[in-house]
Amino acid sequence: MDDRVFLIAGASTGIGAATARQAAEAGYRVVLAARSVDKLETLADETGGLVVQTDVGDYAQVEALARRTLEQLGRIDVVFANAGVGHPRGFEAGDPEDAKQMVITNVFGIYATIRATAAALRESKGHLVITSSIAGRRALKGSLYSATKFAVTGMAEAARQDFNGTGVRTTLISPGMVETPGFSHELQDVLTADDIARAVMFAVAQPPHVDLNEILVRPTAQES
Repeated sequence: MDDRVFLIAGASTGIGAATARQAAEAGYRVVLAARSVDKLETLADETGGLVVQTDVGDYAQVEALARRTLEQLGRIDVVFANAGVGHPRGFEAGDPEDAKQMVITNVFGIYATIRATAAALRESKGHLVITSSIAGRRALKGSLYSATKFAVTGMAEAARQDFNGTGVRTTLISPGMVETPGFSHELQDVLTADDIARAVMFAVAQPPHVDLNEILVRPTAQES
């Protein structure tokens, strides 16, 4: 597996960073993409990864990410479309411009990542992994964030159908409550980023004829 390439959009913290560490441990060459270069460089020191500053809301930057990966590493085997941001609940809460940017990042950013890497994934018969949320399966009161994750859940199935017959596999990861810096949960024992990263690595480790389309992961104590 020494030459296989694992590209992560949204790699700077949390689930993306944890997945980068586990992918590197599994023998992948990792590509680390996010807006925060300083965090990526620290992660690159741990993983040996290629750092590419990327705003997934700007298609030209995502296209440049795919091009640079192919130029320097020659292939793309796994794409983890993980970039995403949150927003306060309530349609009168928060800043409308922040809400707009969330929609661009969470929805257009996934589309842009798929589009820019699709040809490389078909070439390698690779694997597309997308982060959604349990909030993309059940609506949350006043949550535009939840609506973006519904869109992501639908996009993952649309991508699976589009790739059907090419050998490319598609997996949607839908976490429940995950430990997040600066955010409190009602449960004490929530999921960690490493828990979700293990689910990602489990999906990509399946044999080529197995397409694990969705993994829903909740803390044991989470009721809904």
